[in-house]
Amino acid sequence: MKFIFSILFGLLFFNSHAQNSTASNQVSTFTIAAPQLNTSKKIWVYLPKNYTTSKKKFPVIYMHDGQNLFDAKTSYVGEWNVDETLDSIAAQVIVIGIEHGGEKRMEELTPFINQKYGGGHADKYLEFIVKTLKPYVDKNYRTKPNANNTCLWGSSLGGLVSFYGALKYPDVFGKVGCFSPSFWFNRKELFDLMERTKKYNTKIYFLCGDNEGDDDMVNDLNAMEYQINTKRCVCERLNKKIIVKGGQHNEKLWREGFKKAYLWLF
Repeated sequence: MKFIFSILFGLLFFNSHAQNSTASNQVSTFTIAAPQLNTSKKIWVYLPKNYTTSKKKFPVIYMHDGQNLFDAKTSYVGEWNVDETLDSIAAQVIVIGIEHGGEKRMEELTPFINQKYGGGHADKYLEFIVKTLKPYVDKNYRTKPNANNTCLWGSSLGGLVSFYGALKYPDVFGKVGCFSPSFWFNRKELFDLMERTKKYNTKIYFLCGDNEGDDDMVNDLNAMEYQINTKRCVCERLNKKIIVKGGQHNEKLWREGFKKAYLWLF
């Protein structure tokens, strides 16, 4: 757990030796007020290649840690290559990357207070996404705004808040990409919440490595998968779990797993 937490904490800082920008031409940014968090947020936007030449509407993926998704210049230890990956398969989707809050990242991405590490302001962060950011995106871009076409996706603490976000707003987020989720941070509260959940209709893709520095990672995913399967018929095939042999808690694991996860979810 200590190893994982050191990686999580490290994500608060940029790599001062990052290379030149690697973001594709379809990636742009804007800044929006986040009154729920008493701050403003830089938002990254990926549009599919045919966005400007078509009149189609597109599903939307909301992703955390926007600094690490598209650009090696702003990433901590390597980007996810989300734009290049989606371009390579002509993906018909919009991606909204939300920059983390720096030293407040832990507060924003954790649902409940951890006795040792604090945190616990994810409700405000999710309210920002649902009540401020998503309405802006739906107004200014051609989106399919219903839950079946809206995905919440992240890794580590971002995986934790993505899972929690779909529990809190099941009518908003119908899909979740849950990579290496830090369930340990709020294990008891999260599992209690899942037990109290009567129905679970979210389509969810779990991914983690078996060498993430915390033996509980795989155990937590197995336990959560079991909980999910008590809320619906396995025959619906709405959840998938991938355990990568030798996979570690880093961007390499998440980058290499992104394409298959996207294709399965969409």
